[in-house]
Amino acid sequence: MEKFFRLSERGTDVRTEFTAGIITFMTMAYILAVNPTMLSATGMDAGAVFTATAIASAIACFIMAFYANMPFALSAGMGLNAYFTFTIVITMGYTWQQALGAIFVEGLLFILLTLGNIREAIFNAIPVSQKHSLTVGIGLFLCFIGLQNAHIVVQTPTLIGAFSFQDSIMKGTFPSEGVSVLFALICILLSSYLIVMRVRGALLIGILLIWFIGIISEVLGFYVPNPEAGFYSVIPENIVSMPASISSTFMAFDLSELFSVKFLTILLAFLMVDLFDTLGTVIGVASKVNMIDEKGHFPHLKKVLMADALGTTAAAICGTSTVTTFVESSSGIAAGGRTGLTSVVVGALFLIALFFSPLFLAIPAFATSPILVIVGFMMVQQVQKIDWNDLLEAFPAFIGIVALVFFYSISEGIAFGIISYTFLNFAAGRRDKLTPLMYVLSVIFLVNYFMF
Repeated sequence: MEKFFRLSERGTDVRTEFTAGIITFMTMAYILAVNPTMLSATGMDAGAVFTATAIASAIACFIMAFYANMPFALSAGMGLNAYFTFTIVITMGYTWQQALGAIFVEGLLFILLTLGNIREAIFNAIPVSQKHSLTVGIGLFLCFIGLQNAHIVVQTPTLIGAFSFQDSIMKGTFPSEGVSVLFALICILLSSYLIVMRVRGALLIGILLIWFIGIISEVLGFYVPNPEAGFYSVIPENIVSMPASISSTFMAFDLSELFSVKFLTILLAFLMVDLFDTLGTVIGVASKVNMIDEKGHFPHLKKVLMADALGTTAAAICGTSTVTTFVESSSGIAAGGRTGLTSVVVGALFLIALFFSPLFLAIPAFATSPILVIVGFMMVQQVQKIDWNDLLEAFPAFIGIVALVFFYSISEGIAFGIISYTFLNFAAGRRDKLTPLMYVLSVIFLVNYFMF
């Protein structure tokens, strides 16, 4: 492993990589529960989708590990699965087989774009200040997701607000929701303390400790599950389960509408969202651990993008929605993951989950969501690398951060950042800072807003 993954060269070891892989998987294991539920609304068999998601995720992670030697984990992307279900199938009336066909073609196109260095050129064209702002934006984005999943931030008449323990007691939801929020807050403080004390594996210890406390609390009746409200038992009913067959979804894609205008529309939508979500995730996560050089280049980018493209193709073949690089990869990287060994562990855990799904699905959100808050803190520190004295760099960086967080989309953050950067520098006469590709990207984003 030392020779293949070059552990010492990257300042890591086997123990650190394994811990990072476990943490990454735990923060993204929710996809195994969410994706089958969401895609089953299209008529797909939920059991088959669970198996397909786990297998496609494992394949993509192994490609990332052995081909790119990077600690990025991949699985079915949130947002893309919602687009698959609610827009393409339910709203536009396509069958799920035709939607899988669009994903298959998207994967093939991504392979060609990667081989032609087009995706890499887009990455390198993005200014360094925009790359730092993406890291900051993704950090805030992760923090917001973690706070929501932990129910610390909730919907209110004024849009969003803080969870109220008093209201929870009045409504009688404290034994489920209130206790869950309490444990999440404890997990944030506990994990933060372990990090401050430089305890190895602090994030993993935080997850396991609060999960153990949750199990004891459920046994004693302090924590009361309420599945209808989204608060499930933290005690697995079973340990071992046999995976469902994927015969109903394996290579079930339909390309009969391949040359229709509507098919082209959904294909372009998949391409745009997946392309810039992936680029944004890679930029944000790689910047956090200084994998990007002073010129804004990432030496391993092409291999990372190829692994992502092959993962998307594998998803369509297995029968699940688009597989993409997960922003939760930053949780493992924050724990010290620096090589493909981290991705190997994540991929192996996806395969193990096929047979131990009750155990993995019992890990509560109040144990994993706080980790995203802490990782968000680590990524936001990159804000100091933005030159706030140069307003032509600072304003677009700020716009990109705000758009990413408040529009709840990495691709929107990239779009608004690039458009504002191009406009302000062009209008201010600093056209020497703009490459031809920046003009092209700005036009593409503007056309996308008005045409799609």
